[in-house]
Amino acid sequence: MTAQAGVCAEPNLHAYYLMFDILPGCQPAVRAALAEVPALWRELAQGYPDAHFSGLVAVGDRAWDGLYPRARPSELAPFPAQQEGKRVAPETPFDLFFQSRADRLDVLHIAVQRLMALLADKAELKYERQGFRYLDSRDFTGFVDGTENPQGEHRAEVALVAEGPFAGGSYVHVQHYRHNMAKWQRLSVQSQEDVYGRTKVENIEYDSDKKPLTAHTKRTSLKDGAGNSMEILRQSMPWGSAAEQGLVFISCCNTPLHFTRMLDSMFQADGAGHFDHLMLFTQAETGSAFFAPSQEWLERQGE
Repeated sequence: MTAQAGVCAEPNLHAYYLMFDILPGCQPAVRAALAEVPALWRELAQGYPDAHFSGLVAVGDRAWDGLYPRARPSELAPFPAQQEGKRVAPETPFDLFFQSRADRLDVLHIAVQRLMALLADKAELKYERQGFRYLDSRDFTGFVDGTENPQGEHRAEVALVAEGPFAGGSYVHVQHYRHNMAKWQRLSVQSQEDVYGRTKVENIEYDSDKKPLTAHTKRTSLKDGAGNSMEILRQSMPWGSAAEQGLVFISCCNTPLHFTRMLDSMFQADGAGHFDHLMLFTQAETGSAFFAPSQEWLERQGE
């Protein structure tokens, strides 16, 4: 099966994110519309080669059975919402998620308008956000984002289901984070580095024995019972305006378990009271779980 190019895409300059809810009774029409999406992705990639365009569409856990009742990804489940004191990661389900990425913003707007026309009178737009590369792929906090991402062929190994009817697909989790930049900027650089567990300018990770137990890199670098790293492929990008800034966090993986464990480690305090102190400076405002099927699955409408 052929994965949608947007799942394992290399970093771009720009991104556009859309989320829709399907209108009542429109599941058959939406299923037919989604069958046209792989051809749209190919048309844009081939028509604007300098843009390095890639696209991704994923179906929400609550919408899947209505669109594709014959089969369901075995691990597709609701977003694993978190609440621990003032730390909250809510579940905000949506039916469809579209990610368009390119090195040309105008090409992304072409993609967005084509998608809007394709889903007109079938689905309602509920969320839109433009993302962009900030400096050398940094978050607005000033730290490089996605340093631990798998590289090369390993990206597909981490992100894509390898076998079965859903081979070439990916479990996708999306969160919209809003940063408290005023609070963050009051920290010294050393304190900021301790929050992340790596240096800010050079992007060098602390040695394990020097890393605070509350460091972001400590709380998100997890291993399973066999000692294997629980990796995800991040496709996150910053968003921002004059007044507010944040991150659209996107996880792609061959299982939702890795993201779920990671989120739990970030928000829930361990027995010694440690949690990810980066969560003191940013707020998750949305949380949605999806599955991005292969091109063939979309084109065959799940048959």
